[in-house]
Amino acid sequence: MNQESQVGERPRAATGSDQAPPSRPWQDAGLSTDERVEYLVARMTPQEKVSQLVGLWVGADATDGDVAPHQSDMLGEIDWDEVIADGLGQLTRPFGTVPVDPTKRAAGLARSQREVMAANRFGIPALVHEECLAGFAAWQATAYPVPLSWGASFDPELVARMAQQIGASMRSAGVHQGLAPVLDVVRDYRWGRVEETIGEDPYLIGTLATAYVRGLQSQGIIATLKHFAGYSLSRAARNLAPVSIGPRELADLVLAPFEMAVREGEAGSVMASYTEIDGVPSHADPALLTDLLRERWGFTGTVVADYFGVNFLRTLHGVAADEAEAARLALEACVDVELPTVHCYGQPLLDAIAAGQVDISLVDAPLRRVLRQKIELGLLEADYDPEPPALREAGAASIVFDDEESRGVALELARESVVLLANDGVLPLGRAARVAVVGPRADDAMAMLGCYSFPAHVGVHHPEVEMGIEIPTVAEEIRRAFPDGEVSYAPGCSVDTADTSGFAEAVAAAREAEVAVVAVGDRAGLFGRGTSGEGCDATDLRLPGVQHEFVEAILDTGTPVVLLLITGRPYAVGPLLERSAASLQAFFPGQLGSRAIAEILSGDTNPSGRLPVSLPREPGAQPGTYLTQPLGAKSGVSNIDPTALLPFGHGRSYTEFRWENARVSAPELAVDGEVDVVVTVTNHGDREGTEIVQLYLHDPVAQVTRPTMRLIGYARAPLPAGASAQVRFSVPADVTSFVGRSHDRIVEPGAIELRLARSSADVVAALPVTITGNEREVDHSRRLTVPVQVEPT
Repeated sequence: MNQESQVGERPRAATGSDQAPPSRPWQDAGLSTDERVEYLVARMTPQEKVSQLVGLWVGADATDGDVAPHQSDMLGEIDWDEVIADGLGQLTRPFGTVPVDPTKRAAGLARSQREVMAANRFGIPALVHEECLAGFAAWQATAYPVPLSWGASFDPELVARMAQQIGASMRSAGVHQGLAPVLDVVRDYRWGRVEETIGEDPYLIGTLATAYVRGLQSQGIIATLKHFAGYSLSRAARNLAPVSIGPRELADLVLAPFEMAVREGEAGSVMASYTEIDGVPSHADPALLTDLLRERWGFTGTVVADYFGVNFLRTLHGVAADEAEAARLALEACVDVELPTVHCYGQPLLDAIAAGQVDISLVDAPLRRVLRQKIELGLLEADYDPEPPALREAGAASIVFDDEESRGVALELARESVVLLANDGVLPLGRAARVAVVGPRADDAMAMLGCYSFPAHVGVHHPEVEMGIEIPTVAEEIRRAFPDGEVSYAPGCSVDTADTSGFAEAVAAAREAEVAVVAVGDRAGLFGRGTSGEGCDATDLRLPGVQHEFVEAILDTGTPVVLLLITGRPYAVGPLLERSAASLQAFFPGQLGSRAIAEILSGDTNPSGRLPVSLPREPGAQPGTYLTQPLGAKSGVSNIDPTALLPFGHGRSYTEFRWENARVSAPELAVDGEVDVVVTVTNHGDREGTEIVQLYLHDPVAQVTRPTMRLIGYARAPLPAGASAQVRFSVPADVTSFVGRSHDRIVEPGAIELRLARSSADVVAALPVTITGNEREVDHSRRLTVPVQVEPT
């Protein structure tokens, strides 16, 4: 019996009403997922199997590297009919490659899916993936604040709501997988991709990323954790540079948020990192992708390659002689899908299989995971219809990605993410104030967006196309917020040139005003076309161009200055902060970020953001994150002081909060036990506000050196004027664990302190606790988070 008769007639494109006949058991929902998968694996040819392990990037421009590094070396002409003849694993970014009308693109995607289904013997559609780091990366989709702003919000619930909105938009258009969130831990602020991270603390990153995963996957979209692992620890903060770290730093710092998102978020996919750790590239590291991720953590989803990452084993890392060897190494490590387009997993892999150089079992294992995921998504049901839900439900009406609800969530997150760094009383501004709004970020809509927002990521390469969404500027929103005031504007300078010819106009405007709002910062871009973003690394942490000198010129007028930093990374602006009347930090706060900023300036919104990264004191190459052992802090044996100017967790409000009655439920904590930490927070001001209560662990003596303190819990406490709330943390001993001298993870008995703090440098109460019992080894089943309750009193 030949294969064609074994599997039945060539499937027709699904209509939405066909029932699975007995000849197509892989579409029979009455069978178990494993039975359906094994039926297919047993009957597929090598060509059909390999086709399920590759993406296809239609419409990508092979003339440059606008979207991914080295894409010009690896994109060639695509024969659509030839590539899909045996099936197709994934379609790459049908919405995120060029600006295209959402409704037309969704209809076109459905047609493409029907062609894929009709072309292969089993009628299996492609899984569709898109970028979604700061919103669905599609034309006319809501541009949300970047992940560094999520970190500043300290609000997992709101991040989950944002992810739900993003996921709903993607699912409505026929997308199945999102390449987000980023869980890299910031260690050096010069790295260009700091804006894509959630911050410098693994607990904050893990909890917010897990919330994002849950929100996205609640809408039927597979979340993809990236970049696994160690990408952000590259030497000198250069993108794709090698990483040299020890196993403890890897386990306790780098891997911690990934473990949380895998175990508690149940993420469906993980993206291997471009990086190499101690000479072993992640795409060829079975210890990382198999032993740890799958066998120890129990991850059952798919591992996808970062774009061109499989071939980078040959071209960048030099561990493979050719494409076939790169494919073998990646498959042995457990990279299931080659993205963004077919290359090493195509003909080179097939030739290696035919020559006996690669065993087909290396293909069968990832094939099972890919097919299982497609079944779980409903793509192999007999009545699967590739027509996107939005078109089916609306009767071919237009698809809207940027609706009122999405913009509402974007605005709420922007409000919560702006950090009031300092204020001598000038804020909030009077409604009738004469305000000079100056600086290169003051009247530029793109100032609000990070490099993975569609207008910055793709739209800038298509200047003939409208932006697709409304993004008001800071100057526009200040005019709206102060209708009775006088608002003047002058740019003063550009973001990154040496031209000072515009200084005089801006200085004159500042002299005539009662207050000057000076908006400076970054321009997001890709691969050197911006001052922040992928491939836009910095040599130091001084504001780009002549912006520092520009701010000094405005300060010299004597007019009170509100320094507004709109950036993708923290900068060393200490001398400017000291002379400013007030200062605000916003990390690319999204399309409605200007409105949030104006509301804070006017007092309509009380700021509640906290720094997810420390603000460095000096612009030199001093990685100053708060997570450091004692030898990393200021000492008498070096003339360099790495102490941050403003610490992780710092942020001010327009009201005053008092913390009282801090206590721990017991002086002792068993190695497998739990204690409660309680504090009462009262709003003693005359307006409502939100306090961020932070809980840190200090371990003064341990068998290996430990960070002086590290975050283990936090809570947002919104309080009306005069109101109080009791904040209770339930601290399991498991969260005190670390990798000991034996390289096992342990809970070690001994004295610790549980520190309630307003920031990592502003401790309100240090509560001593003794961990009792014998040293206890823990594993991936340990508790990872500290539950918290906020109850009004």
